[in-house]
Amino acid sequence: MATQPPALDRSTGEPPEEAWPSWIVPPVDGFTSADLDRLPGLPPHTELLNGSLVFVSPQRRWHSLMKMFIWTKLREAAPSGWYVDMEMSVKVNDRNRPEPDVIVFDAAAESDDLSEAFYNAEDVLLVVEVVSPESVERDYEVKSRKYADAGIRHYWLIEQDGESVVVHVYTVDPITQGYVLLAVQRDQLKLSVPFDTDIDFAEFRDFR
Repeated sequence: MATQPPALDRSTGEPPEEAWPSWIVPPVDGFTSADLDRLPGLPPHTELLNGSLVFVSPQRRWHSLMKMFIWTKLREAAPSGWYVDMEMSVKVNDRNRPEPDVIVFDAAAESDDLSEAFYNAEDVLLVVEVVSPESVERDYEVKSRKYADAGIRHYWLIEQDGESVVVHVYTVDPITQGYVLLAVQRDQLKLSVPFDTDIDFAEFRDFR
C-alpha cells in the first residue's frame, strides 16, 4: 500500500515531523540500489534514476493489458536460453535501477531465490517500455540512455495512436554505443532481431 501523507497538526497546520517517511528527504549523495529494497512504504514500482526516487503514476487499463500481451507474445517467441519477465527492475549501476515493463534476459541468470527484486543489466537482452502520457520524456530520453550505456542491446517503445499500436524499435550502434532507430512498425511487429518475432496487434483487441 502506498504511503499516505501525514495528517496536519490542527494547532500549527504542519504535519508532525515523525510522521514523514524516511525517504522524504534524500541522502546527500542520493539513494542507491540497495536503498530501493529496504526503504519502508515506497509506492509500488518506484524506480531509481540518477540517485533519485521516481514514483510511477497509476496505470491505465490499456497500458496494463498491453504489457501482459507483449509478455505473452515474447514468451512464445523467445528461443531456448532466454526467459521473459515483467515488473522487475534492472540494475544499471548503484544509482540507477529502472523498471521496464517487459524484460528478456539470459536464462542462466535466473536464480532460485524468489526474493530477488532485480536483474543485472549485463544479463538483459531486450527491454520493452509501454509509453504512457506521464512517462514519454522518461522513456525516450532518460531510460534510453541508461539502457544503452548499460549495454542492453535492444529497446522497444510501444505507444497507442488512436486505434493503432506503434512500436519504435531500437538497437545499439556498435560505434557510438547509443541506440539507433531500427524500425517503426504499426499494428504488426515483424522482426528478426534479437530473435524472430511476429506480433499481430489485431489480437490485442480480444486480449483479456
